[in-house]
Amino acid sequence: MIRFKAIFFRVLREMFRDKRTLTLMFIAPLVILSLMNVLFTSSDDPTLTIGVDASVPTAITDALEESDHVTVKDYFAATNISQTVATDNLAAFISLSNSTIKVVYENSDPSQTSALKVLLANVLTADTIKDMAEELQQAAATTGTEYSVTNYSVDNSYVYGDSSTTFFDKIFPILIGFFVFFFVFLISGIALLKERTSGTLERILATPVKRSEIVLGYLAGYGVFAIIQTVLIVFFAIYVLQVDVAGNIGWVLVSNILLALVALVLGIFVSTFASSEFQMMQFLPIVVIPQIFFSGIISLDSMANWVKSLSYFFPLTYEGDALTSVMLKGQGWSDIWQDLIILTGFIILFTLINILGMKRYRKV
Repeated sequence: MIRFKAIFFRVLREMFRDKRTLTLMFIAPLVILSLMNVLFTSSDDPTLTIGVDASVPTAITDALEESDHVTVKDYFAATNISQTVATDNLAAFISLSNSTIKVVYENSDPSQTSALKVLLANVLTADTIKDMAEELQQAAATTGTEYSVTNYSVDNSYVYGDSSTTFFDKIFPILIGFFVFFFVFLISGIALLKERTSGTLERILATPVKRSEIVLGYLAGYGVFAIIQTVLIVFFAIYVLQVDVAGNIGWVLVSNILLALVALVLGIFVSTFASSEFQMMQFLPIVVIPQIFFSGIISLDSMANWVKSLSYFFPLTYEGDALTSVMLKGQGWSDIWQDLIILTGFIILFTLINILGMKRYRKV
């Protein structure tokens, strides 16, 4: 019993002396919960824009406009509908051909597509169809022709994916980026922490070698393994798990390699604030977990503007956008170059910070 009490009080003393661990243990969960509360309480249903061709009767347009979360945009004889949907950021486009109502869904967010299908099913009621038929008949009467839409049909098509596309297909590219970031960040941070606690870093700093050479050397060394890990994850997802890639696989690799290097420099930076592997693990809720909420898994369009602005500070925001554009939408450099440049900016920024921060460990 005496030995038990001795160990018990020793652990308590050690924990109370480690103010950093106590702060991370008790404050980090509160920060995450507060962030989740802000995200979900400030989120609103996004307003979706639906393009409507001039051939569509006003009976359908009026019924759509009754929804609080739909904006109708009129078009006159749109030629390339898929391109119109993509360039004008439309959720769907509706046109009429004889007795067929054609709906082209953007479908980069399958949950949004499902909600639109429910909305259209509610819009195309018997009363709406009756009003539409009367409107078309009146229009046909002016030309001396007959028109009947009693047996209408709906033809669905998709700009991205198809009818079998699921929400998992949307988030899987983001998950690839997240796992690349998570493991590289953790492994690189712990690896440099061991270098510091074992005295290896101190001995290196005692030599005439420049701080920039040390940081760049670490980045190059760990970067090789980070790149190998990234390539392994990407090819496993594509060729073993059979994840579809609509665009060029090269851009998938480039995006993930840049993210891995961001995780590497960020892991080195965060490791300077930790004194043990346990503390390094405790930084995960602060550095990694918040990025999930801004990576695209939760629609950024549904967030309040001030909350959405926080996403600009997280690398996974840009990685999620780039991977979604390439893997799901089949887009290329012209659509993702800004994301790639910003990721490169993160690498340069934290590399410079790490070089400056290395000065605190140099004693000679």
